[in-house]
Amino acid sequence: MDRLIRVLGSERSLRGWSVALLVANCGIVLTGALVRLTGSGLGCPTWPRCTDESYVTTPEMGVHGVIEFGNRLLTFVLILIAVATVAAATAHAHVDARRPDGPRGHRVRLLAVGLTVGVPFQGVIGGLTVHSGLNPYVVALHLLLSVLLICLSVWLVRIVHGASRQPVDGPRLWLGRAVFVLAWLASWLGTVVTGSGPHAGDDHAPRTGLDIETVAKVHAWSVWALVLATVVAVVLLRSRAAVLLLVLELAQGVVGYVQYFTGVPVPLVMLHMLGLCLVMAAATNLMFSLRRPTAADSGRAPSEAIGIAAG
Repeated sequence: MDRLIRVLGSERSLRGWSVALLVANCGIVLTGALVRLTGSGLGCPTWPRCTDESYVTTPEMGVHGVIEFGNRLLTFVLILIAVATVAAATAHAHVDARRPDGPRGHRVRLLAVGLTVGVPFQGVIGGLTVHSGLNPYVVALHLLLSVLLICLSVWLVRIVHGASRQPVDGPRLWLGRAVFVLAWLASWLGTVVTGSGPHAGDDHAPRTGLDIETVAKVHAWSVWALVLATVVAVVLLRSRAAVLLLVLELAQGVVGYVQYFTGVPVPLVMLHMLGLCLVMAAATNLMFSLRRPTAADSGRAPSEAIGIAAG
């Protein structure tokens, strides 16, 4: 048992599970998108059962039932990864009992537990989407909660890996936060576009009733505001985190425009959903890569400060 605790509680194990949790949270967004894009949103017409008589899909439900039920199964995989992350964080604290890591260890365990609670809650929201007949606003909530879990996972990965943070003044600190907020605004407006267009998840699923061209333009404006704010962040912060975010935003924008003008083909929509995960992860990374300077920072040489900014 002691050997198992030492292996599970090693730094390598904790880092591995935190990354796995981030990847899994991104993965379930993509499988959820596949459910919607294949018209399988009501492949299992009820929840938590797949039918009134069965918890699993039946041959009569065809491929749509398989796709929807498969997405539900992945929720349990995600829960197992989250629980393993909590176990690794707890074991890590036990292994390092003689050298406690203080606030860092507390934040790791708190985030891991929060993510573990959030995953089944996400499953409940998924059940509500089925019972609502794929109401577009409930579907949007289902996606946005997954995005929140991705953001929390990025925060966890940064803490576990001891990622460096750039000391900046108040305005630049708030700039990073503003970029994060704009990324969330663009993501939310993207769900409104999705709820107003095709690929509803089922032929009889309701739509928002909003004009698709109008909401698409509003979404595009929010993306351009995000890109401009990120350009300012690149200039003022000179950090790799800001550059990475800008590159991902530009790539996501290209995919967004191409999919809009080509009739939202399924492969491009899937690529756009992957872009959503990556952009939100990068925006979270940028925000948490910044911190207020401390007294110790005032003694650093300029070359050291530039090195921190690049981290």
